[in-house]
Amino acid sequence: MIFENLPTTPRSEELIDKAFSRAARAGRAKSGLEAQESMLITAANILSDNLENVVTAWPDFGTVDPFYYELADAIVDVDEVRKSLSEVMWASRQIPELRSEYQSKLRNANLDTGRKHRKQAFARMADIIEEISDDLLRIGEARDALKNLPDIRPDEPAIVVAGYPNVGKSSFVNAVTRASNEIAEYPFTTKGVQIGHFERDRIRYQIIDTPGLLDRPEEDRNDIERQAVSAIEHLADTVLFFLDPSGDCGYPLEAQLELRDAVEARFAERDIPVLTICNKSDRSRDVDADAYMSVIQGENVDGVLDLAVEAVGFEPDIPPSRQE
Repeated sequence: MIFENLPTTPRSEELIDKAFSRAARAGRAKSGLEAQESMLITAANILSDNLENVVTAWPDFGTVDPFYYELADAIVDVDEVRKSLSEVMWASRQIPELRSEYQSKLRNANLDTGRKHRKQAFARMADIIEEISDDLLRIGEARDALKNLPDIRPDEPAIVVAGYPNVGKSSFVNAVTRASNEIAEYPFTTKGVQIGHFERDRIRYQIIDTPGLLDRPEEDRNDIERQAVSAIEHLADTVLFFLDPSGDCGYPLEAQLELRDAVEARFAERDIPVLTICNKSDRSRDVDADAYMSVIQGENVDGVLDLAVEAVGFEPDIPPSRQE
C-alpha cells in the first residue's frame, strides 16, 4: 500500500534541535573558522536532507491510481497536503542557498566575525523551519491518518459486495474466501471493511464488503463516506448487490430495491455491472434476481462467484505455446 511506509514527519522544533546539536558536535572536532564552517555545513545539510526526505517519501498525487487519490482525499485534504509538501520542498532548497551565502562570508572573516556570521545563518535557518512548522504538522497528521488505509490493490480485479445489513454479505465473503480475509476499521467508516481474496485461473481476485458505505442510502452518508464511495467506483470491476426478500434482515424489500437502484445508477456512470443476488432463497424467492443463493444452506454459492468472475471479464494470461 502506497502510504504504509511513509516515515514519521519531524516537528519543526525537533528538526532544529537535531541540526544544531549535531552542528555543535561537529564544531568541537575542529577549531577557528574551520569549526564555524563545519557547524554551518552540518546544520544546513541535516535540515535540507531531512526536509527533502519528507517530500520525496510521498507518492506523486498527480500519478497515483485514482482509487488511492479519492480514498486519501476522503480522509485528508489532498490539495492542502500537496501545498504543504511544496512549501517544505521550497524550504529544503532555501537552506543550501543560505549555506553557500555564509560560506562565502566566512572565507573573508576573522574568528569573531565568523562566529557572528554562523550565528546569523543559524537564526535565518531557524526562521525558515519555523515558517513551515504548520506544513510539517499537516504532513505528519496526514501521514498518521493514511498509513493504515486498507491494503486494496487497484491492479487486481475487485468484486464489491453491497446491500443492507444482515442480508448475508459477510457470510458470503467468508465462504468464498475460506476465511482468508482481513477485517479492519478505517477512518471513512465506523465499521470494519472486510477484504477477502480468492484465485481463479491464476488470477487473484479481491472481494470487498464495505459496511457503512454501500449498506444505506446516499443521503445517510457523511462527506467522508461519500468520498470513499467515489474511490470504490474507481476500484470495482463488478458489484454484487444482496437482497433478502424474506425480510428477516429487518429491512423491507421495497427499501432494499430502492438502495439497489441507487447503487446501479451510481456505478452505471462507469459502466460497472451490478448483479442482483437473492440470498436466503430457501426462505423466499419473491424477487427478480440474476442469481438465487442461500449461504447458510450452501446453495449456489459457487455459482454466484462464477457469475461475478464472468462479469469482471478478466482473462488469464496464456503462454504463446499453448494458444491455438
